[in-house]
Amino acid sequence: MLGLILSLVLSLTTGSVQAARPMITDDARIVDAKACQLESWARHNRGSDEYWALPACNFSGNLELALGASRTRVPDGISTTATVFQGKTLFRQLETNGWSWGLAVGGMRHDGSTQPRIANDYYAYLPATFSLRDDRAFLHANVGWSRDGETGRQRATWGVGSEWQLTSSTWLIGETFSQQSGRPFYQVGVRHWLVQDRIQIDTTYGNRLGSDTQERWFSIGLRLLSLPFLP
Repeated sequence: MLGLILSLVLSLTTGSVQAARPMITDDARIVDAKACQLESWARHNRGSDEYWALPACNFSGNLELALGASRTRVPDGISTTATVFQGKTLFRQLETNGWSWGLAVGGMRHDGSTQPRIANDYYAYLPATFSLRDDRAFLHANVGWSRDGETGRQRATWGVGSEWQLTSSTWLIGETFSQQSGRPFYQVGVRHWLVQDRIQIDTTYGNRLGSDTQERWFSIGLRLLSLPFLP
């Protein structure tokens, strides 16, 4: 992890990569060929705090591979960890005022699991992205499936989100999505490029539609993107 972070920092410069974080609704874009990214964020929920680090690299040109981890802490001091992995590819590349779509497949393994399997939870989804106003706005849509390894329950998932450029370096994001039973969730926030297309910070607020404050959350994140440097 340290080597990846150092490689990312050493190769920072201007470029043309857009961002997915902090949206739950994924975009139909991947990191540049032979390049990497590091997404990290902290999320404060009612009753717990989450810390995430998710590196991803594109070794072959059209396959982004991610492998990361999370730690969750609750007020009584108990912490849990999880490992997440994902592969993502595109069937159509995004162009200005055009659209793209792809496929993502992944899983998550929770600590303490005694099951002889790669992951406890599995998921797959189809992301689509539409470029508007000469890349000054984007619309994203996801439709997918997930399986809870503990209960064996399967469910359909979906998400709809948008990004709107406020200034050359600042974007407003908003989305609604469903990954669990019950009413959908929503999230709104702002992200800002400290170094255009290379170092990004963001902050968001989210909650369940029609809910009080019991399921709300706040997040703050940092994203680093590199130039191509892989062999």
